[in-house]
Amino acid sequence: MIPGPVLTAIFTEILQSSLLRSFRIIFMAMFTETVVALISLLLLASLNLSEAVFRGISFIGAGILIWIANSIWKIKKIDTEERVHFGFWKISAMILANGVLWTFWITVCVPKAIFLGEQMYLGAFIFLAIVEIGWLCSTSIVAFLFSKFRTLLSKPKVVPIIFKVFACTFVYFAIDMTYQSIRFFINQ
Repeated sequence: MIPGPVLTAIFTEILQSSLLRSFRIIFMAMFTETVVALISLLLLASLNLSEAVFRGISFIGAGILIWIANSIWKIKKIDTEERVHFGFWKISAMILANGVLWTFWITVCVPKAIFLGEQMYLGAFIFLAIVEIGWLCSTSIVAFLFSKFRTLLSKPKVVPIIFKVFACTFVYFAIDMTYQSIRFFINQ
C-alpha cells in the first residue's frame, strides 16, 4: 500500500460513491503500475549493473522516501467537495506522470528484484508479482476498512493521524534501506 494520489483517489471514490466502484480504480492502477514496473525492470536488468550500483542508488531511494514521507506528513484532509470521475486514462496518466513512482521502482524495487533474480530463476519477476499482489491485497484491505469506517476516518482530526502513520512507515523503509546499503559497503 503506497500512500499517494492513487490511494487518495480510492478514498475519494469511496466517499463519493462506494467501495465497489473504488475497485475499478484499484485494478486500473495495478495494471498501469505493473507496466511501469516491467519497463523499469527490463531496462535496468538488461544493463547488467553490479550490486554496488544499486546499493548506491538505494541512498537516493531512501532520500526520496523521506521526501514522500514529508509530503504525506503534511496531509490534513481528503478533498471531497467536488465530485471527481476517475477513468482509465485519468488513472493511467496520473500514474505514468508520477515521477516518484518511476523513481521508486528504479531506486527501490528493481534493485531488490534484480538481487532476487540473481538468487533464483525468474526471481526478478517473482519479486514483481509478489509486490503487485501485495499492493493489490493491502490496498483492497485499506479500501475495505476505509469504507467501513469512512465516517470516522474522514473526520478532520483523524485524517492527519492516518497519514502521519503512513509517513512514519516510509521513514522506516528509508532507514532500513540506508542501513542495509551502509552494511553492504562496509563489508566490501
